[in-house]
Amino acid sequence: MFSVGCEDDATRARAGVLETRHGKVRTPCFMPVATRGFVKTLSAEELERIKAEAIISNALLLYMKPGAEVIAEAGGIHRFMSFEGTIFTDSGGFQVLRREFSPRFTRHGIAFRSPFDGSRHVLTPELCIALQETLGSDVAVQLDDCPPYGAEGERYRESVRRTLEWAEASLQAKTREDLLLFGVVQGGTDPELRRLCTRRLAEMGFDGYCLGGLSVGEPREVMMEMVELSVSMLPESMPRYLMGVGSPVEVLEAVARGVDVFDSAFPTRNARHGAVYTWHGKYSITKARNLHIHEPLEPGCTCPACRRYSRAYISHLMRCNEPLGKRLVSLHNLHFMQELMRRARDAISRGEFNEYLSRVREIFRR
Repeated sequence: MFSVGCEDDATRARAGVLETRHGKVRTPCFMPVATRGFVKTLSAEELERIKAEAIISNALLLYMKPGAEVIAEAGGIHRFMSFEGTIFTDSGGFQVLRREFSPRFTRHGIAFRSPFDGSRHVLTPELCIALQETLGSDVAVQLDDCPPYGAEGERYRESVRRTLEWAEASLQAKTREDLLLFGVVQGGTDPELRRLCTRRLAEMGFDGYCLGGLSVGEPREVMMEMVELSVSMLPESMPRYLMGVGSPVEVLEAVARGVDVFDSAFPTRNARHGAVYTWHGKYSITKARNLHIHEPLEPGCTCPACRRYSRAYISHLMRCNEPLGKRLVSLHNLHFMQELMRRARDAISRGEFNEYLSRVREIFRR
């Protein structure tokens, strides 16, 4: 299922392979976010062209629209999306706690109202697993309770208690042998609660572990302290997945601490606002000076956008609010993230990850 091929001598960075029923995912890896069954503006063919080996969708949002039965009728989420690689699905525990869902904790899970049609539901750990099995996910994530940053201590303790109870229920509910199930570490920024949650989850025997409740507003240094703490207690033989982190430097900082898998809408959200990632730093394509630069977004880049279109043309599209512009910059940024991880794997194999991390830090400091 998961194997570590090599480790960096100076850091905890490691390169490995996660095997699922839809193929191999080389780690460390970055997953584009297809929350509702699509990566905004991009097709499955484009994701495959940039060599995205895995993506992540949200089971709760797919349950509400178009409905798990619709996806099951299509033959599962891979056929529905026409994506042949590995698909992770998140439980939706993070989304359902937003105000628009009117969430309320019950004995069994989280009661909420659909923001789409006002219908009422109860999200339980058992329902989460059943949904992800019905969708045909390769990797499922347990239902967890993710409090906002800055919550009171008692709220964090409740979160850990619920998450651990739901972890046990999730393991008992799983029936598909080919489905990998990941537990979620909670505990906020409280080291003792993080230790407790990590230790208990590690004892349960999940197929992998998510580091949840981070990148929600806490300082970067604190986030990395919590990552380091949990990773030090998790089984070496299992993949570690830091949820919701997508800035190039933060991703590599976490790789240095032993994290294998990442996801975030950050690169595509930034792209839709005109931010272009390059190996010389980040710049805004919407600035007028780009209209006079008749070369690719990044010279030498092999992404589909850079192979065909000029910086001037894409700037024109963005300044006209033409969706094609957002699509092309999104494609470029996701290609950049895949290349960032490919170079990370190469650096780990050569024992040069620290040097690589330092170069990327300097690039994005400019």
